[in-house]
Amino acid sequence: MSDQENKIRCSFCGRSSHEVSSMVAGPNVYICDQCITDASGIVQSDLTEEKTKQQDFKNNLKPVEIKAYLDEYVIEQEDAKKTLSVAVYNHYKRISSPEFLKDDDDAEIEKSNIVLLGPTGSGKTLLARTLAGIIDVPFCIADATALTEAGYVGEDVESILSSLLQAADYDLERAERGIVYIDEVDKVARKSDNPSITRDVSGEGVQQALLKILEGTSANVPPKGGRKHPEQSFITINTKNILFICGGAFEGLNEIISRRLSSSSMGFTVDYQDKFDKDDPKIFTYVEPEDLQKYGLIPELIGRLPIISGLEELSDEAMIDILIKPKNAIIKQYKKLFRMEGVELEFEEEALKEVVRLAMNRKTGARGLRSIMERSMLEIMFTLPTMKNIERCIITKDTIVSFAPPIYKKRKASA
Repeated sequence: MSDQENKIRCSFCGRSSHEVSSMVAGPNVYICDQCITDASGIVQSDLTEEKTKQQDFKNNLKPVEIKAYLDEYVIEQEDAKKTLSVAVYNHYKRISSPEFLKDDDDAEIEKSNIVLLGPTGSGKTLLARTLAGIIDVPFCIADATALTEAGYVGEDVESILSSLLQAADYDLERAERGIVYIDEVDKVARKSDNPSITRDVSGEGVQQALLKILEGTSANVPPKGGRKHPEQSFITINTKNILFICGGAFEGLNEIISRRLSSSSMGFTVDYQDKFDKDDPKIFTYVEPEDLQKYGLIPELIGRLPIISGLEELSDEAMIDILIKPKNAIIKQYKKLFRMEGVELEFEEEALKEVVRLAMNRKTGARGLRSIMERSMLEIMFTLPTMKNIERCIITKDTIVSFAPPIYKKRKASA
Protein backbone atom coordinates (compact mmCIF):
# COMPACT_ATOMS: atom_id res chain seq x y z
CA MET A 1 0.00 0.00 0.00
CA SER A 2 1.41 3.41 -0.96
CA ASP A 3 1.93 6.19 1.56
CA GLN A 4 -0.41 8.36 -0.52
CA GLU A 5 -3.31 5.88 -0.12
CA ASN A 6 -2.63 5.57 3.58
CA LYS A 7 -2.85 9.35 4.00
CA ILE A 8 -6.30 9.54 2.37
CA ARG A 9 -8.81 9.38 5.20
CA CYS A 10 -12.50 10.26 5.48
CA SER A 11 -12.87 13.76 6.87
CA PHE A 12 -15.94 12.68 8.84
CA CYS A 13 -15.19 9.25 10.38
CA GLY A 14 -11.41 9.05 9.89
CA ARG A 15 -11.42 5.70 8.03
CA SER A 16 -8.58 5.22 5.55
CA SER A 17 -9.25 4.50 1.87
CA HIS A 18 -8.47 0.77 2.19
CA GLU A 19 -11.12 0.33 4.94
CA VAL A 20 -14.00 1.43 2.73
CA SER A 21 -15.32 0.56 -0.74
CA SER A 22 -15.03 4.04 -2.22
CA MET A 23 -14.05 7.57 -1.31
CA VAL A 24 -15.42 10.82 -2.78
CA ALA A 25 -12.80 13.54 -3.01
CA GLY A 26 -13.22 17.30 -2.83
CA PRO A 27 -10.83 20.24 -2.37
CA ASN A 28 -8.65 18.81 0.44
CA VAL A 29 -11.72 16.92 1.76
CA TYR A 30 -12.73 13.23 1.51
CA ILE A 31 -15.92 11.41 2.43
CA CYS A 32 -16.35 7.64 2.41
CA ASP A 33 -19.31 5.67 1.06
CA GLN A 34 -20.43 4.65 4.56
CA CYS A 35 -20.69 8.27 5.72
CA ILE A 36 -22.60 9.12 2.53
CA THR A 37 -25.09 6.33 3.29
CA ASP A 38 -25.53 7.47 6.89
CA ALA A 39 -25.97 11.11 5.87
CA SER A 40 -28.49 10.17 3.18
CA GLY A 41 -30.51 8.20 5.75
CA ILE A 42 -30.57 11.15 8.17
CA VAL A 43 -31.71 13.58 5.47
CA GLN A 44 -34.41 11.18 4.27
CA SER A 45 -35.63 10.67 7.83
CA ASP A 46 -35.85 14.42 8.40
CA LEU A 47 -37.78 14.92 5.15
CA THR A 48 -40.21 12.13 6.04
CA GLU A 49 -40.73 13.55 9.54
CA GLU A 50 -41.37 17.04 8.16
CA LYS A 51 -43.81 15.69 5.57
CA THR A 52 -45.65 13.72 8.26
CA LYS A 53 -45.70 16.79 10.48
CA GLN A 54 -47.31 18.83 7.70
CA GLN A 55 -49.91 16.17 6.92
CA ASP A 56 -50.89 15.22 10.48
CA PHE A 57 -53.42 17.99 10.90
CA LYS A 58 -54.78 17.71 7.37
CA ASN A 59 -55.34 13.94 7.58
CA ASN A 60 -56.37 13.40 11.16
CA LEU A 61 -58.48 16.30 12.43
CA LYS A 62 -61.70 17.30 10.75
CA PRO A 63 -64.02 20.06 12.08
CA VAL A 64 -66.48 17.51 13.53
CA GLU A 65 -63.63 15.76 15.39
CA ILE A 66 -62.23 19.05 16.68
CA LYS A 67 -65.65 20.01 18.05
CA ALA A 68 -66.10 16.57 19.61
CA TYR A 69 -62.81 17.06 21.45
CA LEU A 70 -63.88 20.54 22.58
CA ASP A 71 -67.15 19.06 23.85
CA GLU A 72 -65.17 16.94 26.31
CA TYR A 73 -63.78 20.04 28.01
CA VAL A 74 -66.17 22.94 27.27
CA ILE A 75 -69.84 22.93 28.22
CA GLU A 76 -72.41 24.58 25.88
CA GLN A 77 -71.16 27.39 23.56
CA GLU A 78 -72.13 25.29 20.52
CA ASP A 79 -71.87 28.13 17.99
CA ALA A 80 -68.45 29.22 19.27
CA LYS A 81 -67.12 25.65 19.14
CA LYS A 82 -68.34 25.15 15.57
CA THR A 83 -66.90 28.49 14.47
CA LEU A 84 -63.52 27.75 16.03
CA SER A 85 -63.42 24.20 14.66
CA VAL A 86 -63.97 25.34 11.08
CA ALA A 87 -61.64 28.34 11.38
CA VAL A 88 -58.76 26.36 12.88
CA TYR A 89 -59.20 23.48 10.43
CA ASN A 90 -59.15 25.82 7.43
CA HIS A 91 -56.16 27.75 8.82
CA TYR A 92 -53.95 24.71 9.29
CA LYS A 93 -55.16 23.15 6.05
CA ARG A 94 -53.99 26.37 4.38
CA ILE A 95 -50.46 26.22 5.81
CA SER A 96 -50.16 22.43 5.50
CA SER A 97 -50.96 22.35 1.78
CA PRO A 98 -48.48 24.70 0.08
CA GLU A 99 -49.07 23.02 -3.30
CA PHE A 100 -52.62 24.45 -3.39
CA LEU A 101 -51.35 27.95 -2.62
CA LYS A 102 -49.32 28.00 -5.83
CA ASP A 103 -51.82 26.66 -8.35
CA ASP A 104 -52.97 28.47 -11.49
CA ASP A 105 -56.23 30.07 -10.32
CA ASP A 106 -54.44 32.93 -8.49
CA ALA A 107 -56.80 32.60 -5.51
CA GLU A 108 -54.70 33.11 -2.39
CA ILE A 109 -56.25 31.84 0.84
CA GLU A 110 -55.92 34.56 3.47
CA LYS A 111 -55.52 34.06 7.19
CA SER A 112 -58.69 34.30 9.30
CA ASN A 113 -58.02 35.56 12.81
CA ILE A 114 -60.76 35.19 15.40
CA VAL A 115 -62.32 37.39 18.08
CA LEU A 116 -64.25 35.78 20.94
CA LEU A 117 -66.71 37.88 22.91
CA GLY A 118 -68.60 36.90 26.00
CA PRO A 119 -69.15 37.46 29.70
CA THR A 120 -66.31 36.71 32.10
CA GLY A 121 -66.06 33.03 32.96
CA SER A 122 -67.92 31.83 29.85
CA GLY A 123 -64.99 29.78 28.48
CA LYS A 124 -63.07 32.00 26.04
CA THR A 125 -59.58 31.21 27.34
CA LEU A 126 -60.47 27.55 27.88
CA LEU A 127 -61.56 27.22 24.25
CA ALA A 128 -58.29 28.67 22.95
CA ARG A 129 -56.13 26.60 25.31
CA THR A 130 -57.99 23.38 24.48
CA LEU A 131 -57.65 24.06 20.75
CA ALA A 132 -53.89 24.43 21.05
CA GLY A 133 -53.73 21.11 22.89
CA ILE A 134 -55.72 19.35 20.18
CA ILE A 135 -53.43 20.28 17.30
CA ASP A 136 -50.20 20.19 19.32
CA VAL A 137 -48.79 23.59 18.36
CA PRO A 138 -47.07 26.21 20.53
CA PHE A 139 -49.60 28.32 22.39
CA CYS A 140 -49.27 31.42 24.54
CA ILE A 141 -51.62 33.80 26.30
CA ALA A 142 -50.84 37.52 26.17
CA ASP A 143 -52.57 40.15 28.28
CA ALA A 144 -53.47 43.21 26.20
CA THR A 145 -53.67 45.43 29.30
CA ALA A 146 -49.87 45.25 29.73
CA LEU A 147 -49.18 46.44 26.16
CA THR A 148 -48.34 50.01 25.21
CA GLU A 149 -47.28 51.83 22.08
CA ALA A 150 -43.56 51.46 21.28
CA GLY A 151 -41.38 53.78 23.34
CA TYR A 152 -43.64 54.03 26.38
CA VAL A 153 -43.61 52.32 29.77
CA GLY A 154 -45.09 48.85 29.41
CA GLU A 155 -44.55 45.97 27.02
CA ASP A 156 -44.13 46.31 23.27
CA VAL A 157 -46.54 44.39 21.06
CA GLU A 158 -43.62 42.22 19.88
CA SER A 159 -43.36 40.78 23.42
CA ILE A 160 -46.38 38.64 22.48
CA LEU A 161 -44.22 36.86 19.91
CA SER A 162 -41.41 36.45 22.47
CA SER A 163 -43.82 34.45 24.64
CA LEU A 164 -44.78 32.28 21.67
CA LEU A 165 -41.12 31.67 20.83
CA GLN A 166 -40.46 30.57 24.42
CA ALA A 167 -43.51 28.26 24.29
CA ALA A 168 -41.97 26.65 21.17
CA ASP A 169 -38.63 26.07 22.98
CA TYR A 170 -37.08 28.59 20.57
CA ASP A 171 -37.93 26.42 17.55
CA LEU A 172 -38.63 29.20 15.04
CA GLU A 173 -40.43 26.96 12.55
CA ARG A 174 -42.85 25.64 15.20
CA ALA A 175 -43.42 29.13 16.59
CA GLU A 176 -44.43 30.38 13.14
CA ARG A 177 -47.29 27.82 13.12
CA GLY A 178 -48.49 28.55 16.65
CA ILE A 179 -51.57 30.11 18.21
CA VAL A 180 -51.57 33.36 20.19
CA TYR A 181 -54.50 34.21 22.47
CA ILE A 182 -54.65 37.93 23.25
CA ASP A 183 -56.79 38.29 26.35
CA GLU A 184 -58.60 41.43 27.54
CA VAL A 185 -58.46 42.96 24.05
CA ASP A 186 -61.51 45.04 24.96
CA LYS A 187 -59.34 47.01 27.41
CA VAL A 188 -57.43 48.62 24.52
CA ALA A 189 -60.61 50.09 23.02
CA ARG A 190 -60.68 53.86 22.69
CA LYS A 191 -63.24 55.76 24.69
CA SER A 192 -65.54 56.29 21.70
CA ASP A 193 -65.76 55.25 18.05
CA ASN A 194 -64.36 58.63 17.00
CA PRO A 195 -60.58 59.03 16.39
CA SER A 196 -58.73 60.31 19.43
CA ILE A 197 -57.18 63.82 19.17
CA THR A 198 -54.72 63.00 21.98
CA ARG A 199 -52.14 60.23 22.14
CA ASP A 200 -53.71 57.08 23.60
CA VAL A 201 -50.62 54.90 24.10
CA SER A 202 -52.34 52.01 25.91
CA GLY A 203 -55.53 52.02 23.84
CA GLU A 204 -55.72 53.11 20.23
CA GLY A 205 -51.90 53.08 20.01
CA VAL A 206 -51.86 49.36 20.87
CA GLN A 207 -54.53 48.64 18.27
CA GLN A 208 -52.43 50.39 15.62
CA ALA A 209 -49.34 48.38 16.67
CA LEU A 210 -51.28 45.10 16.41
CA LEU A 211 -52.35 45.65 12.81
CA LYS A 212 -49.22 44.44 11.01
CA ILE A 213 -48.67 41.48 13.34
CA LEU A 214 -52.25 40.25 12.92
CA GLU A 215 -52.13 40.59 9.14
CA GLY A 216 -48.72 39.00 8.63
CA THR A 217 -45.30 40.61 8.79
CA SER A 218 -41.69 39.88 9.68
CA ALA A 219 -41.20 41.15 13.21
CA ASN A 220 -37.91 41.50 15.07
CA VAL A 221 -38.32 39.93 18.49
CA PRO A 222 -35.98 40.04 21.51
CA PRO A 223 -35.25 36.34 22.16
CA LYS A 224 -35.56 36.61 25.94
CA GLY A 225 -38.39 39.13 25.98
CA GLY A 226 -38.21 42.61 27.47
CA ARG A 227 -37.78 45.95 25.73
CA LYS A 228 -35.80 46.43 22.55
CA HIS A 229 -32.45 48.24 22.56
CA PRO A 230 -29.92 48.80 19.79
CA GLU A 231 -27.22 46.45 21.13
CA GLN A 232 -29.59 43.50 21.37
CA SER A 233 -29.72 40.65 18.87
CA PHE A 234 -33.15 39.91 17.44
CA ILE A 235 -34.95 36.88 16.04
CA THR A 236 -37.10 37.55 12.98
CA ILE A 237 -40.52 35.88 13.14
CA ASN A 238 -42.92 35.80 10.20
CA THR A 239 -46.48 36.07 11.55
CA LYS A 240 -48.19 35.12 8.27
CA ASN A 241 -49.10 31.62 9.51
CA ILE A 242 -49.63 32.41 13.20
CA LEU A 243 -53.29 32.23 14.20
CA PHE A 244 -54.39 35.05 16.51
CA ILE A 245 -57.42 34.64 18.74
CA CYS A 246 -58.51 37.81 20.57
CA GLY A 247 -60.84 37.54 23.53
CA GLY A 248 -62.57 39.93 25.86
CA ALA A 249 -65.59 40.41 28.09
CA PHE A 250 -66.51 43.69 26.32
CA GLU A 251 -68.39 45.08 29.31
CA GLY A 252 -71.12 47.42 28.01
CA LEU A 253 -71.21 45.97 24.48
CA ASN A 254 -74.54 44.33 25.32
CA GLU A 255 -76.11 47.79 25.57
CA ILE A 256 -74.79 48.75 22.12
CA ILE A 257 -76.16 45.51 20.62
CA SER A 258 -79.47 46.02 22.43
CA ARG A 259 -79.89 49.55 21.04
CA ARG A 260 -79.21 48.32 17.50
CA LEU A 261 -81.68 45.44 17.78
CA SER A 262 -84.41 47.53 19.41
CA SER A 263 -86.95 49.18 17.16
CA SER A 264 -89.11 52.20 17.86
CA SER A 265 -91.81 54.14 16.09
CA MET A 266 -93.13 57.53 17.20
CA GLY A 267 -95.67 59.98 15.82
CA PHE A 268 -98.84 61.89 16.69
CA THR A 269 -100.83 58.73 17.21
CA VAL A 270 -98.09 56.13 17.62
CA ASP A 271 -95.77 55.61 20.53
CA TYR A 272 -94.33 52.15 20.17
CA GLN A 273 -91.02 50.72 21.26
CA ASP A 274 -89.75 47.16 20.95
CA LYS A 275 -86.83 46.92 23.37
CA PHE A 276 -84.34 44.08 23.07
CA ASP A 277 -83.31 42.86 26.51
CA LYS A 278 -79.68 43.81 27.13
CA ASP A 279 -79.46 41.06 29.76
CA ASP A 280 -80.42 38.31 27.30
CA PRO A 281 -77.90 35.45 27.86
CA LYS A 282 -77.46 35.12 24.06
CA ILE A 283 -76.99 38.81 23.29
CA PHE A 284 -73.29 38.44 22.35
CA THR A 285 -74.24 35.99 19.59
CA TYR A 286 -75.94 38.88 17.73
CA VAL A 287 -72.79 41.04 17.55
CA GLU A 288 -71.89 42.78 14.29
CA PRO A 289 -68.64 44.58 13.27
CA GLU A 290 -70.40 47.95 13.60
CA ASP A 291 -71.03 47.20 17.29
CA LEU A 292 -67.31 46.66 17.87
CA GLN A 293 -66.54 49.95 16.14
CA LYS A 294 -68.98 51.81 18.36
CA TYR A 295 -67.39 50.10 21.36
CA GLY A 296 -64.01 51.59 20.45
CA LEU A 297 -62.11 49.17 18.19
CA ILE A 298 -60.66 50.83 15.11
CA PRO A 299 -62.02 49.67 11.71
CA GLU A 300 -58.56 48.49 10.57
CA LEU A 301 -58.34 46.08 13.54
CA ILE A 302 -61.89 44.80 13.03
CA GLY A 303 -61.04 44.10 9.38
CA ARG A 304 -58.14 41.87 10.47
CA LEU A 305 -60.44 39.85 12.74
CA PRO A 306 -62.93 38.54 10.17
CA ILE A 307 -64.36 35.76 12.35
CA ILE A 308 -66.46 37.10 15.22
CA SER A 309 -67.96 34.60 17.65
CA GLY A 310 -70.08 35.49 20.65
CA LEU A 311 -70.39 33.26 23.71
CA GLU A 312 -73.54 32.89 25.76
CA GLU A 313 -73.85 33.57 29.46
CA LEU A 314 -73.86 30.23 31.26
CA SER A 315 -77.13 28.96 32.73
CA ASP A 316 -77.54 27.21 36.10
CA GLU A 317 -77.77 23.83 34.37
CA ALA A 318 -74.59 24.53 32.40
CA MET A 319 -72.75 25.50 35.58
CA ILE A 320 -73.70 22.19 37.24
CA ASP A 321 -72.52 20.35 34.12
CA ILE A 322 -69.20 22.25 34.32
CA LEU A 323 -68.77 20.94 37.86
CA ILE A 324 -69.23 17.28 36.96
CA LYS A 325 -69.04 16.51 33.21
CA PRO A 326 -65.80 17.73 31.54
CA LYS A 327 -62.73 15.50 31.56
CA ASN A 328 -61.01 17.83 34.00
CA ALA A 329 -64.16 18.79 35.95
CA ILE A 330 -63.61 20.27 39.40
CA ILE A 331 -65.58 17.49 41.13
CA LYS A 332 -63.52 14.82 39.32
CA GLN A 333 -60.34 16.50 40.51
CA TYR A 334 -61.48 16.47 44.13
CA LYS A 335 -62.62 12.85 43.89
CA LYS A 336 -59.18 11.89 42.62
CA LEU A 337 -57.49 13.72 45.51
CA PHE A 338 -59.71 11.90 48.00
CA ARG A 339 -59.05 8.52 46.35
CA MET A 340 -55.37 9.13 46.99
CA GLU A 341 -56.30 9.17 50.67
CA GLY A 342 -58.38 5.98 50.26
CA VAL A 343 -61.69 7.85 50.64
CA GLU A 344 -64.67 7.98 48.27
CA LEU A 345 -66.03 11.51 47.88
CA GLU A 346 -69.71 12.21 47.15
CA PHE A 347 -71.68 15.42 46.62
CA GLU A 348 -75.39 15.75 47.32
CA GLU A 349 -77.35 17.38 44.52
CA GLU A 350 -78.40 20.26 46.78
CA ALA A 351 -74.75 20.95 47.57
CA LEU A 352 -73.92 21.33 43.88
CA LYS A 353 -76.90 23.65 43.37
CA GLU A 354 -75.70 25.80 46.27
CA VAL A 355 -72.21 26.08 44.76
CA VAL A 356 -73.78 27.25 41.48
CA ARG A 357 -76.08 29.73 43.26
CA LEU A 358 -73.15 31.35 45.06
CA ALA A 359 -71.14 31.51 41.83
CA MET A 360 -74.03 33.13 39.93
CA ASN A 361 -74.35 35.76 42.67
CA ARG A 362 -70.70 36.68 42.19
CA LYS A 363 -71.23 37.32 38.45
CA THR A 364 -67.88 35.71 37.62
CA GLY A 365 -69.16 32.78 35.57
CA ALA A 366 -67.42 29.42 35.81
CA ARG A 367 -64.35 31.05 37.41
CA GLY A 368 -66.31 31.48 40.63
CA LEU A 369 -66.94 27.74 40.98
CA ARG A 370 -63.38 26.80 41.93
CA SER A 371 -62.95 29.55 44.52
CA ILE A 372 -66.20 28.54 46.24
CA MET A 373 -65.19 24.88 46.20
CA GLU A 374 -61.72 25.62 47.54
CA ARG A 375 -63.14 27.61 50.44
CA SER A 376 -65.76 24.98 51.28
CA MET A 377 -63.32 22.05 51.09
CA LEU A 378 -60.41 23.68 52.93
CA GLU A 379 -61.22 22.46 56.45
CA ILE A 380 -62.13 18.98 55.20
CA MET A 381 -58.88 18.54 53.32
CA PHE A 382 -56.96 19.91 56.29
CA THR A 383 -58.25 17.25 58.72
CA LEU A 384 -58.89 14.27 56.42
CA PRO A 385 -55.26 12.99 56.15
CA THR A 386 -55.13 12.55 59.93
CA MET A 387 -58.49 10.76 60.24
CA LYS A 388 -58.60 6.97 60.46
CA ASN A 389 -60.92 4.34 58.97
CA ILE A 390 -62.88 6.81 56.79
CA GLU A 391 -64.43 5.10 53.76
CA ARG A 392 -66.76 7.78 52.37
CA CYS A 393 -67.15 11.55 52.69
CA ILE A 394 -70.50 13.10 51.69
CA ILE A 395 -70.66 16.85 51.07
CA THR A 396 -74.05 18.37 52.02
CA LYS A 397 -75.66 21.73 51.36
CA ASP A 398 -74.74 22.85 54.89
CA THR A 399 -71.09 22.12 54.14
CA ILE A 400 -71.21 24.67 51.32
CA VAL A 401 -73.42 27.27 53.05
CA SER A 402 -72.08 27.31 56.60
CA PHE A 403 -68.94 25.13 56.38
CA ALA A 404 -70.60 22.43 58.49
CA PRO A 405 -68.71 19.12 58.72
CA PRO A 406 -69.59 16.62 55.99
CA ILE A 407 -71.06 13.18 56.63
CA TYR A 408 -68.28 10.65 57.23
CA LYS A 409 -68.87 6.90 56.78
CA LYS A 410 -66.35 4.66 58.52
CA ARG A 411 -65.11 1.33 57.24
CA LYS A 412 -66.72 -1.74 58.71
CA ALA A 413 -64.46 -3.63 61.06
CA SER A 414 -63.21 -6.84 59.46
CA ALA A 415 -64.26 -10.05 61.12
